[in-house]
Amino acid sequence: MTSLHNPMIDCHVHIFDPDRFPYAPDTWYRPAAGETGTAIQLGHVLDAHGVSHALIVGPNSGYGLDNRCLLDALAQGKGRFKGVAVVRNDASRAELQDLQAAGVVGVAMNVALLGVDFYRDTGPLLQHLRDLGLWAQVQVQADDLVALKPLLQDSGAQLLFDHCGRPDPKAGVGQAGFTALLSLAETGRACVKLSSLAKCSTLPYPYPDAWPYVQALLQAYTPQALVWASDWPFLRAPARIDYGPLLALFAQLVPDATDRQAIGYDTPRRLFGFAESL
Repeated sequence: MTSLHNPMIDCHVHIFDPDRFPYAPDTWYRPAAGETGTAIQLGHVLDAHGVSHALIVGPNSGYGLDNRCLLDALAQGKGRFKGVAVVRNDASRAELQDLQAAGVVGVAMNVALLGVDFYRDTGPLLQHLRDLGLWAQVQVQADDLVALKPLLQDSGAQLLFDHCGRPDPKAGVGQAGFTALLSLAETGRACVKLSSLAKCSTLPYPYPDAWPYVQALLQAYTPQALVWASDWPFLRAPARIDYGPLLALFAQLVPDATDRQAIGYDTPRRLFGFAESL
């Protein structure tokens, strides 16, 4: 693959391939046809935009705890993809090691969907993640993080936060949950995805009311602990989202080319172990 642009790594995408991997019968949400995307389709999107690698996140929608579609995509990618799996809170070290061997670099903790109480007793899981060098990928919203911060901070695990921490767009950068997120930068083992600004905005693209959160994260975390992501294929989007405009918005929010190179490629390659692009 050749590109006129510097290489990029997309650190949050989903794969939905219901023809080959039917959705779980008890799934809480069944993605419609326009919201699905196979590993092959993902590869075409990445190629078209000069994106070299992607971090595929196992979704609670569609598949729940079934990681077969994710693992199949990792195998198809032959190193282009890494994965974040969804596991039981009591997943064993051996189970996690098997996932790690298949290209999984972290485990998703979807607090925004399942609630704070669901994750209060995950100390043993976090200890396994710490010992194995896996990421605890945490999706919170509003002030969820306030209650979970002590557990996460004391765990010693590497922490990867989705979608700018999903702050309440009306509450400002001083809201308790976002303040807690900013403070975790001091641990040196937390990272945040600059992604899905639609989830922390009340306005249409380019989501200007979310920009102060991005700027605060840039200051607190620096480009050495931030990564970029698209959230393709844009599940449950409030309005149409396209890949190209998201890349253009990233360039607008991070105008410095060196910082963009770090966030878009160098930092995720270092943190998640991607091979260097050809």
